Amino acid sequence: MLNRPTNKSTDPSTTLLVLLFLGVLALTSVGPVFGHGVGEQDSSFLANNTGLALAPFAYLGAKHMFTGYDHLLFLAGVIFFLFRLRDVALYVSLFALGHSITLIVGVLADLSINAFLIDAVIGFSVAYKAFDNLGGFKALNWNFDQRYAVLAFGLFHGFGLATKVQPLGLSSDGLVGNMLAFNVGVEIGQFAALALILLAFKAWRASGKFDRHAYFANTVLMVLGFVLAGFQLAGYWTQA
Repeated sequence: MLNRPTNKSTDPSTTLLVLLFLGVLALTSVGPVFGHGVGEQDSSFLANNTGLALAPFAYLGAKHMFTGYDHLLFLAGVIFFLFRLRDVALYVSLFALGHSITLIVGVLADLSINAFLIDAVIGFSVAYKAFDNLGGFKALNWNFDQRYAVLAFGLFHGFGLATKVQPLGLSSDGLVGNMLAFNVGVEIGQFAALALILLAFKAWRASGKFDRHAYFANTVLMVLGFVLAGFQLAGYWTQA
């Protein structure tokens, strides 16, 4: 389990984490039913498009994933203590496999799942990974294979992506090709975001402050996960 830092001084990395927390909190505070979705202009294009539009769908997939703060928070938690690139590749691949399956199947099979509940699970997945990083499950003597957990949560994240495009009533003309392109775009967006996260972690570790602030960072991450889940549950109850 991580030890609480004894140094009470404030430095730029701590300030950055606080600003991250406040930023995501501000996003979720726009309203009880707020969640990252598809913008109005993009929604109009998707709703009115007919036939294959591979490049636009790939672009929109990349854009959606790159701006999907809940997905990226989970990804950051997953790779937080992964120091070898092959381990990063394994866990990210499992996450990508999970969300690719349910994104494509969810849209093509038109599986109806409440978006608020799915996004609440996604929020809990962020809190879950942060709790694991804090050594919470080890303290409880609960042993989980995190590879299966990441794959399982990836399935929920994919349904979360699917619920953002299902209400738009996509044309069946070229739907399979367009959704495959959208999923490719999602992976491109994830790869771009992952590269930035890895660069940030590399700089953080090189500063010599990573270990000192790991406890605080994961505490912030866990709180953000519960905040995201809470707002989505509030949206569900309001809708009900």
